This record gives sequence, C-alpha cells and structure tokens, in this order.
Amino acid sequence: MGVFKSILFVWMSAVIILALGLPMVAQPKAWYQFPTIPALEEKARIMFFHVPTAWLSTLAFVMSMIYGIQYLRYKRLEDDIKSTSAAGLGFLFCFLATATGAIWARFSWGTYWNWDPRQTSIFVLLLIYGAYFALRSAIDGEEKRATLAAVYSIIAAVTMPFFMFIMPRILASLHPEPILNVQGKLQMNPTMLVVFLSSLAGFTGLYYWMWKLQVRAQSFELHRNN
Repeated sequence: MGVFKSILFVWMSAVIILALGLPMVAQPKAWYQFPTIPALEEKARIMFFHVPTAWLSTLAFVMSMIYGIQYLRYKRLEDDIKSTSAAGLGFLFCFLATATGAIWARFSWGTYWNWDPRQTSIFVLLLIYGAYFALRSAIDGEEKRATLAAVYSIIAAVTMPFFMFIMPRILASLHPEPILNVQGKLQMNPTMLVVFLSSLAGFTGLYYWMWKLQVRAQSFELHRNN
C-alpha cells in the first residue's frame, strides 16, 4: 500500500492543479487551456470534483449492498464491516456531492438551495443512509444489528437508481445536461476529458484507500474485543 499511497498522492496533486488551473511550470498554456463554456465559464471547473464525488457515493452504496448480501449468505462479520464501511464513505461522498452542487448553484442560480429535482433526490439519499446509521446505533447484538443493516442496505441501494438517475430526468430541472448523455456519449472538450477522467480515477483510488483503512481499523477492533 506504500507505493499505492505515493502514486495516489502524486496523481491527486496533479488533478487538483489541473482542475483548479493553478500555475505550475509543467503546465504550458498551449497544452492546457480551459475552454470557454457559455453561461458556466470558470464555474464549470467544479465538475472535476462534483461528478467524482457523486460517482463514488453510487459506487459505495452498491458495494454496501453487495457485502450486505454476502453477510446474509455467509453470516461473516467481516462482510458486515465491509458493508458498513462502504455505506459510511458513500454517505460522506454523497454529502460532498451535495455541498459542491450547492456551491455551484449559488454562483449559477443565485441561491445555494432551491429544491431542484437533483438537489431533492440527493437530499433524500442522505436521509435514507442517515437512517441506516441510526438503525445500527439503535440495535444491540452484533448479529442482529448486522442482519437488519444488511437488509436495509439492500433496500436502500434498490431505491438509489430512482433518486440518482430516474427522478432528475422525469422532472423539469435547471441542472445542466449530464456529462454522459442519453446516447451514452461524453460531450466534453478533449483536454477537459483527460482531466475529468484523471479526476475520476484519482477519486476512485482515494475511495479505495479510505475504504481499506476503515475495514482494517474496524476488523482490528472486532478481533480485539473478541
């Protein structure tokens, strides 16, 4: 993991520099010039952070469901740890996606929050997974807590596609067109696409590293108590 952490640090540093347009010697203007986007302009840079955090919340919630299913099948507390660790990180990145979206809304719509369908749907997801942790904290007994949490994680993940992908598309929204359009194509300047995909990969690596740390810490606590 030492080499992985070093690569991740360098990768994320480069992503932040390029995403924010910070000056550096290795960034010649001829190679990387942020294109002018009508109505969005420099505010569009937030997508290099907003979209990856939204993607990671989806990935984490799916992982939580998968390990929840694994727990119900094999009754291994390690799977419960992996499930709840993923859910916790999913909640964190869902909050970050909500916060970055609110910042963008403030500069584009004049207010941080206006109950746009995408804002509403992600807020509902936060409530759903907030209730997940409330449920866990209210139940005594490791096996009973793990079983109920696993069932809840499955139900929550099944509802997630509706709130993340369906509801925002069936209701009128001020939100810009998704980067991945209905034809399944990425509509983005080639240079922006390189930075965007690099950001997506870097944040995914960051999530994996954080998830492994969380699982390791909780597994150590479990074995110490047993």
